[in-house]
Amino acid sequence: MKKGHVIKTVDPGSIGEALELVPGDRLMTIDGHELEDIFDYEYYIGSRSVTAVVIKENGEEWELEIENNYEDLGLTFENGLMSEYRSCKNKCIFCFIDQMPKGMRETLYFKDDDSRLSFLQGNYITLTNMSDRDIERIIRFKLSPINISVHTTNPDLRCRMLNNRFAGEALKKIDRLYRAGTPMNGQIVMCKGFNDGDELERTIGDLSAYLPFMASVSVVPVGLSRFRQGLEPLEPVGPEDAVRTIEIVERWQEKLYREHGTHFIHASDEFYILAGRELPEGERYDGYPQLENGVGMVRLFLDEVDQTLAQLKGDGREEEISIATGVLAYGYLEKSLKKIRDKYPGICVRLYRIVNEFFGEQITVAGLITGGDLIRQLQGKPLGQRLLLPACMFRSGEMVFLDDITLEEVKNALQVQVDIVKSSGQDFVDAVLSSPREESVFYEGYELK
Repeated sequence: MKKGHVIKTVDPGSIGEALELVPGDRLMTIDGHELEDIFDYEYYIGSRSVTAVVIKENGEEWELEIENNYEDLGLTFENGLMSEYRSCKNKCIFCFIDQMPKGMRETLYFKDDDSRLSFLQGNYITLTNMSDRDIERIIRFKLSPINISVHTTNPDLRCRMLNNRFAGEALKKIDRLYRAGTPMNGQIVMCKGFNDGDELERTIGDLSAYLPFMASVSVVPVGLSRFRQGLEPLEPVGPEDAVRTIEIVERWQEKLYREHGTHFIHASDEFYILAGRELPEGERYDGYPQLENGVGMVRLFLDEVDQTLAQLKGDGREEEISIATGVLAYGYLEKSLKKIRDKYPGICVRLYRIVNEFFGEQITVAGLITGGDLIRQLQGKPLGQRLLLPACMFRSGEMVFLDDITLEEVKNALQVQVDIVKSSGQDFVDAVLSSPREESVFYEGYELK
């Protein structure tokens, strides 16, 4: 196997283009350092001037003296990490990938637990797959934030929940990151009868000791599909469980806000919906650091819809469209649509609630709706001139659903134009009011993290 890192693209107008680097060239070293991964590259390239060794496709070796003034070279590599991805060694009782049916595309079964993806993509990692050297590199390169799947600070319980005898010991890595002042975020997947109640109280208390470097922690309910045969028996989180969880979280929020000026711990939107409670006001989310975990997404969406509509005068335009979403967001979308209809009475919008028959009815988020469920439940329904679908239904960078059904297949089956809507309230209002958008745009969609 050839050494070095193969260049995939060179940005037009970049330093790399000026150096006559082209796709297929291999970057060997920077200032004499072989590059282990993308972080080595970012670290060593971040100087006023560097010396790089490149092997051209014809085999020539170029030694380049580069005056880059701390600028990036504009290179993208064939392997985004410039290294192999690290797979997860745990067997978590709540892992959604273990709850997937057989026969889906291979990439959906890959479990990553790679600290580098925490920085690059915001993935949450368990720390069980990290060596002391990995921690030292994070501290040395000043990488941040690192997103940690904590779940519980009870070492014995963590070993059981992750099915890894080293999972409790791995918690000590948080101490090292804290002492180094490394910004962190935490995540707790709450499993009824395991890390809820008193255990949740303990975990929140323990993690709050890492303030201010542990900036935020989210609590999300476990997602249970219908494909759990042979796995640890788990009960779904019900309304009473959601109420108790919210009470714990909000009590800690009050305490920590008084003491530290931050709410720190946040319950995901799903808890409030399950409990039938009003969502917190926007200020309680501390700038929304946990949006990717479904914390504050609904509140932010509703506020953005209101702000967008307040700037519009309304008119007599007429159009008939439809929108499909998951069970979880249905009620809130209906409230927002009522406000749009009040200002634009000529627009007829039909909102369809899609039940997740593929994974099971306990999965209620729009991001896990399959193309098959969408087609079956919308066929024969009045869809109007356009059907709006949220971007989260699609695989990141591709117009394909989890079950490999493509956007084109959905359009053909339903015989309707489809617009894909990004997540913000402004995007939603724009999509309802405007003409179809170009479909050539790649949207950020689902990823099973």
